[in-house]
Amino acid sequence: MTQGEPLLNTAKDTISMQLVREALLQSCPPGVATAEVLGRVDIDPARLDQPDARVPASAYARLWRLLARRCNDEFFCMDPRGLRSGSLAFICRSSMAQPTVGAALASALEFLTLTFEHLQPVLVRQQSLAEIVIGEPQQEARRPFTYFTFWMIVHGVACWLAGRRIPILAIELRCAEPDFCDDYRVMFSQNLQFSRPRTRMIFAADCLDLPVKRNGEELQRFLAQAPGNILVKYRDPDSLARRIKDDLRQRPAAQWPETETLARHLCISASTLRRRLAEEGQTYQALKDSVRKELAIGWLAQPNLGFAEIAERLGFADVSSFHKAFRKWSGSSPGHYRTLVLASS
Repeated sequence: MTQGEPLLNTAKDTISMQLVREALLQSCPPGVATAEVLGRVDIDPARLDQPDARVPASAYARLWRLLARRCNDEFFCMDPRGLRSGSLAFICRSSMAQPTVGAALASALEFLTLTFEHLQPVLVRQQSLAEIVIGEPQQEARRPFTYFTFWMIVHGVACWLAGRRIPILAIELRCAEPDFCDDYRVMFSQNLQFSRPRTRMIFAADCLDLPVKRNGEELQRFLAQAPGNILVKYRDPDSLARRIKDDLRQRPAAQWPETETLARHLCISASTLRRRLAEEGQTYQALKDSVRKELAIGWLAQPNLGFAEIAERLGFADVSSFHKAFRKWSGSSPGHYRTLVLASS
């Protein structure tokens, strides 16, 4: 996300109807009230029962705003105390007064800790890695939608403060994995781990040192666009980049094709392949690096896999090359990342 650029910016951005149902579950009674609310934001109530239906992300953003006004709660009534209308504006206004993203996040999380009854977030820096850990009463975990709505708010504000998207290395959740996860992986990270001892988000700590340089005009523009600008756009599953990444995941890294071979497989020229990927804001090398990073993060959470085996699986010539690449991807050594991830296993 570049300076001032919303994440939601095209008519093609969509949200699964599954998330619409989740948003309504505690914030709007079923029946006539639901139909009336959905009608006001141009969502067809008849599509609620269609599991594969999708709605424009702009309509989902309007639904979020409408429910927040009706319930005086910007968190879909998922906490006993709630997040009263105006909370997002207060978080942004108070956070932008801080000198760095780290100080701003600490300020925002302190407010949320005071506001929520059941979610008590804290920012922890572990050398080259940082994590936001949600403390909770020792009781049944909340539904995934609750946690992901929390991350959507916190991560969205952090990206705005930083002036760019902050890459997420992993998200762990106490709850069991739901039947539907596609949009969550698009919004946050492919590396979602469920049924874990605690709920947390892990990212590179150097993001915390980024300066906060936002002014009142930018704040007003951000709030005018919220929450649409913190909804990461749905990525077309038929896009060329998505198809290539899916194909790479199915092959050992040693068998990943070169550009020319891949182009022939797709029945296009190499120059056309590069052009079409560029139109999607991608390169073939970036796609390979992205899949390698995704696989590495997942394998590092498996203590039985040694670094040499992971390096070989990823197609690196030796362990040192893997270490160098992983540090470039995440800002951390593989060993430090593994220690942090396995510490609470």
